[in-house]
Amino acid sequence: MAAAAPPPPPTPAPTPNMMPPEDHPVGHPLFARIRQATRSDVSHIHKLIHQMAVFERLTHLFSATEASLSATLFDDPNNPFTILLLEVSPNPFPTTPITQTFNLDHPIIDSESELFRSAGDDVVVAGFVLFFPNYSTFLAKPGLYIEDLFVRECYRRRGFGKMLLAAVASRAAKMGYGRVEWVVLDWNVNAIKFYEEMGAQILQEWRICRLTGEALQAYAAHSN
Repeated sequence: MAAAAPPPPPTPAPTPNMMPPEDHPVGHPLFARIRQATRSDVSHIHKLIHQMAVFERLTHLFSATEASLSATLFDDPNNPFTILLLEVSPNPFPTTPITQTFNLDHPIIDSESELFRSAGDDVVVAGFVLFFPNYSTFLAKPGLYIEDLFVRECYRRRGFGKMLLAAVASRAAKMGYGRVEWVVLDWNVNAIKFYEEMGAQILQEWRICRLTGEALQAYAAHSN
Protein backbone atom coordinates (compact mmCIF):
# COMPACT_ATOMS: atom_id res chain seq x y z
CA MET A 1 0.00 0.00 0.00
CA ALA A 2 1.52 3.31 -1.03
CA ALA A 3 2.34 5.84 1.65
CA ALA A 4 -0.07 8.71 1.98
CA ALA A 5 0.97 11.85 0.18
CA PRO A 6 2.19 14.62 2.47
CA PRO A 7 -0.28 17.42 3.07
CA PRO A 8 0.08 20.36 0.71
CA PRO A 9 2.09 23.32 2.02
CA PRO A 10 -0.02 26.01 3.66
CA THR A 11 -1.30 28.67 1.34
CA PRO A 12 0.51 31.96 2.01
CA ALA A 13 -1.67 34.55 3.69
CA PRO A 14 -2.83 37.14 1.19
CA THR A 15 -0.92 40.38 1.28
CA PRO A 16 -3.21 43.11 2.64
CA ASN A 17 -4.27 45.61 0.01
CA MET A 18 -3.00 48.91 1.31
CA MET A 19 -4.63 50.92 -1.46
CA PRO A 20 -7.90 52.65 -0.52
CA PRO A 21 -11.09 51.68 -2.32
CA GLU A 22 -11.67 53.63 -5.50
CA ASP A 23 -14.72 55.33 -4.02
CA HIS A 24 -12.73 56.55 -0.99
CA PRO A 25 -9.70 58.44 -2.28
CA VAL A 26 -7.04 59.60 0.15
CA GLY A 27 -7.53 63.28 -0.72
CA HIS A 28 -5.27 66.20 0.01
CA PRO A 29 -5.52 67.58 3.56
CA LEU A 30 -5.22 71.34 3.98
CA PHE A 31 -5.09 72.83 7.44
CA ALA A 32 -6.68 76.22 8.18
CA ARG A 33 -6.65 78.55 11.13
CA ILE A 34 -8.16 81.93 11.99
CA ARG A 35 -6.18 84.39 14.06
CA GLN A 36 -6.46 88.06 14.92
CA ALA A 37 -4.44 90.32 12.64
CA THR A 38 -1.63 92.53 13.94
CA ARG A 39 0.24 95.52 12.55
CA SER A 40 2.74 93.18 10.89
CA ASP A 41 -0.08 91.86 8.67
CA VAL A 42 -0.88 95.24 7.09
CA SER A 43 0.88 94.42 3.81
CA HIS A 44 -1.24 91.29 3.36
CA ILE A 45 -4.42 93.11 4.41
CA HIS A 46 -3.76 95.84 1.85
CA LYS A 47 -3.30 93.30 -0.96
CA LEU A 48 -6.45 91.44 0.08
CA ILE A 49 -8.53 94.62 0.06
CA HIS A 50 -7.22 95.53 -3.39
CA GLN A 51 -8.13 92.08 -4.73
CA MET A 52 -11.58 92.50 -3.20
CA ALA A 53 -11.96 95.87 -4.98
CA VAL A 54 -11.03 94.18 -8.27
CA PHE A 55 -13.57 91.40 -7.68
CA GLU A 56 -16.32 93.89 -6.79
CA ARG A 57 -15.43 96.10 -9.80
CA LEU A 58 -14.81 99.04 -7.49
CA THR A 59 -11.11 99.79 -8.00
CA HIS A 60 -12.04 103.39 -8.86
CA LEU A 61 -13.00 103.80 -5.18
CA PHE A 62 -9.87 102.15 -3.80
CA SER A 63 -7.47 104.65 -2.22
CA ALA A 64 -6.24 102.85 0.91
CA THR A 65 -2.50 102.57 1.50
CA GLU A 66 -0.55 100.42 3.90
CA ALA A 67 0.21 103.53 5.94
CA SER A 68 -3.43 104.64 6.16
CA LEU A 69 -4.58 101.14 7.08
CA SER A 70 -1.94 100.87 9.79
CA ALA A 71 -2.92 104.26 11.21
CA THR A 72 -6.66 103.62 11.30
CA LEU A 73 -6.67 99.94 12.25
CA PHE A 74 -3.76 99.57 14.65
CA ASP A 75 -2.43 102.90 15.90
CA ASP A 76 -5.50 103.81 17.96
CA PRO A 77 -5.87 101.36 20.88
CA ASN A 78 -9.54 102.36 21.22
CA ASN A 79 -10.56 101.67 17.63
CA PRO A 80 -13.59 99.35 17.39
CA PHE A 81 -12.38 97.29 14.42
CA THR A 82 -11.39 93.63 14.51
CA ILE A 83 -9.66 91.85 11.64
CA LEU A 84 -9.37 88.08 11.54
CA LEU A 85 -7.01 86.45 9.04
CA LEU A 86 -7.55 83.07 7.45
CA GLU A 87 -4.30 81.15 7.01
CA VAL A 88 -3.75 77.77 5.36
CA SER A 89 -0.92 75.26 5.38
CA PRO A 90 -0.26 71.70 4.18
CA ASN A 91 0.93 70.96 7.71
CA PRO A 92 -1.06 71.03 10.97
CA PHE A 93 -1.03 74.23 13.00
CA PRO A 94 -0.19 74.33 16.69
CA THR A 95 -3.24 74.47 18.90
CA THR A 96 -5.04 77.77 18.32
CA PRO A 97 -8.57 78.94 19.15
CA ILE A 98 -9.94 78.25 15.66
CA THR A 99 -8.51 75.52 13.42
CA GLN A 100 -10.07 73.20 10.86
CA THR A 101 -8.90 70.49 8.47
CA PHE A 102 -10.17 70.38 4.88
CA ASN A 103 -9.74 67.13 2.95
CA LEU A 104 -9.68 68.20 -0.70
CA ASP A 105 -9.98 66.03 -3.79
CA HIS A 106 -7.17 67.95 -5.47
CA PRO A 107 -4.42 70.21 -4.16
CA ILE A 108 -4.99 73.93 -4.51
CA ILE A 109 -2.67 75.63 -6.98
CA ASP A 110 -1.87 79.03 -5.47
CA SER A 111 0.10 81.08 -7.98
CA GLU A 112 0.37 83.94 -5.47
CA SER A 113 1.61 81.95 -2.49
CA GLU A 114 4.85 83.92 -2.30
CA LEU A 115 2.97 87.24 -2.18
CA PHE A 116 0.85 86.01 0.72
CA ARG A 117 3.48 84.05 2.63
CA SER A 118 2.88 84.42 6.36
CA ALA A 119 4.53 83.04 9.49
CA GLY A 120 6.63 80.07 8.40
CA ASP A 121 7.52 78.90 4.92
CA ASP A 122 4.39 76.77 4.54
CA VAL A 123 1.75 79.23 5.83
CA VAL A 124 -0.21 81.38 3.38
CA VAL A 125 -2.87 84.04 3.98
CA ALA A 126 -6.05 83.01 2.14
CA GLY A 127 -8.64 85.57 3.29
CA PHE A 128 -9.88 87.92 5.98
CA VAL A 129 -12.92 89.37 7.69
CA LEU A 130 -13.25 92.86 9.23
CA PHE A 131 -16.08 93.68 11.61
CA PHE A 132 -17.09 96.09 14.36
CA PRO A 133 -19.94 96.57 16.86
CA ASN A 134 -23.27 98.14 15.94
CA TYR A 135 -26.53 98.40 17.83
CA SER A 136 -30.15 97.38 17.31
CA THR A 137 -32.67 99.62 19.04
CA PHE A 138 -35.42 97.11 18.20
CA LEU A 139 -33.59 94.34 20.04
CA ALA A 140 -31.98 96.66 22.59
CA LYS A 141 -28.81 94.69 22.00
CA PRO A 142 -25.46 95.32 20.37
CA GLY A 143 -24.47 93.30 17.32
CA LEU A 144 -21.57 92.88 14.92
CA TYR A 145 -21.42 94.41 11.46
CA ILE A 146 -19.16 92.75 8.88
CA GLU A 147 -17.67 95.42 6.66
CA ASP A 148 -15.56 93.07 4.54
CA LEU A 149 -15.28 89.33 4.10
CA PHE A 150 -12.99 88.08 1.36
CA VAL A 151 -11.43 84.78 0.32
CA ARG A 152 -8.81 84.71 -2.42
CA GLU A 153 -10.03 83.21 -5.69
CA CYS A 154 -8.21 79.87 -5.64
CA TYR A 155 -9.59 79.12 -2.15
CA ARG A 156 -13.25 79.87 -2.87
CA ARG A 157 -16.14 77.38 -2.80
CA ARG A 158 -14.31 75.10 -0.38
CA GLY A 159 -15.78 76.16 2.97
CA PHE A 160 -13.29 78.85 3.99
CA GLY A 161 -15.83 81.68 3.79
CA LYS A 162 -18.15 79.70 6.02
CA MET A 163 -15.29 79.27 8.48
CA LEU A 164 -14.74 83.04 8.64
CA LEU A 165 -18.45 83.78 9.08
CA ALA A 166 -18.73 81.14 11.78
CA ALA A 167 -15.88 82.79 13.69
CA VAL A 168 -17.74 86.11 13.73
CA ALA A 169 -21.07 84.47 14.62
CA SER A 170 -19.41 82.55 17.45
CA ARG A 171 -17.99 85.74 18.87
CA ALA A 172 -21.36 87.48 18.71
CA ALA A 173 -23.14 84.54 20.38
CA LYS A 174 -20.59 84.29 23.18
CA MET A 175 -20.96 88.01 23.91
CA GLY A 176 -24.76 87.77 23.99
CA TYR A 177 -25.15 90.03 20.96
CA GLY A 178 -28.42 90.13 19.03
CA ARG A 179 -27.28 89.66 15.42
CA VAL A 180 -24.57 89.76 12.77
CA GLU A 181 -25.17 91.85 9.65
CA TRP A 182 -23.45 92.50 6.33
CA VAL A 183 -24.29 93.49 2.76
CA VAL A 184 -23.90 91.66 -0.55
CA LEU A 185 -23.78 92.95 -4.12
CA ASP A 186 -26.98 92.14 -5.99
CA TRP A 187 -25.09 90.56 -8.92
CA ASN A 188 -23.11 88.18 -6.71
CA VAL A 189 -25.58 85.32 -7.03
CA ASN A 190 -23.14 82.71 -5.69
CA ALA A 191 -22.70 84.65 -2.46
CA ILE A 192 -26.44 85.29 -2.14
CA LYS A 193 -27.19 81.58 -2.52
CA PHE A 194 -24.49 80.71 0.01
CA TYR A 195 -25.86 83.18 2.58
CA GLU A 196 -29.44 81.96 2.10
CA GLU A 197 -28.38 78.33 2.53
CA MET A 198 -26.71 79.18 5.84
CA GLY A 199 -29.95 80.72 7.08
CA ALA A 200 -29.28 84.43 6.54
CA GLN A 201 -32.11 86.73 5.51
CA ILE A 202 -31.55 88.83 2.40
CA LEU A 203 -33.44 92.07 3.09
CA GLN A 204 -34.54 93.23 -0.36
CA GLU A 205 -36.41 96.27 0.91
CA TRP A 206 -33.36 97.98 2.43
CA ARG A 207 -30.96 100.25 0.51
CA ILE A 208 -27.56 101.59 1.56
CA CYS A 209 -27.36 105.37 1.90
CA ARG A 210 -23.87 106.84 1.73
CA LEU A 211 -22.30 110.28 2.03
CA THR A 212 -18.63 110.32 1.04
CA GLY A 213 -15.99 112.51 -0.53
CA GLU A 214 -17.08 115.95 -1.68
CA ALA A 215 -20.75 115.27 -0.89
CA LEU A 216 -19.84 114.50 2.72
CA GLN A 217 -17.77 117.66 3.06
CA ALA A 218 -20.47 119.80 1.44
CA TYR A 219 -23.22 118.48 3.68
CA ALA A 220 -21.05 118.77 6.76
CA ALA A 221 -20.73 122.49 6.02
CA HIS A 222 -24.45 122.91 6.75
CA SER A 223 -23.78 122.24 10.43
CA ASN A 224 -21.49 125.29 10.72
